Amino acid sequence: MRLTPEELLAGSSLTHSVEIPADLLPAREGRPGGGQVELRPLSVRDLQRIAKAAPGDESLSAGLMIKQALVEPALSLDQVTQLPAGLARFLVEKINALSGISTPRSDLEEYVQAPLAKACFILAKEFGWTPEEVSGMTIGQILLYLEMAQGQGRRDDATG
Repeated sequence: MRLTPEELLAGSSLTHSVEIPADLLPAREGRPGGGQVELRPLSVRDLQRIAKAAPGDESLSAGLMIKQALVEPALSLDQVTQLPAGLARFLVEKINALSGISTPRSDLEEYVQAPLAKACFILAKEFGWTPEEVSGMTIGQILLYLEMAQGQGRRDDATG
């Protein structure tokens, strides 16, 4: 099914409620810590403007990203620069994830661990090694032994 231009652009107007953890926003005057903000993904135009306005300046880029993406409550750039550093970092990570320009750490760890788990399974099957033995190997060693196991499988297929 082909998408229309309107369907492709529709995602840029979506907003997402994001929960701010209580450790990043402590309790204040009768209100519990944490809370919610409304973020929108950054568009290509937003990213182009930010890159042009802050070439090579990561902290200014981060501030501009927060200013553009934070829908509720809306903050001025001056207010954004007064945010606690941990909260600003949290918001930038969420904005990156919503905008599809980075991978959250938990997802990244999963992407790395899945192939290693598969490698452990293959090497245990082919060579009888335990996961502890495989985890002590370097990536180069794992790749070498995986290649050897695949080579053995190809030879078995040709002779079988």
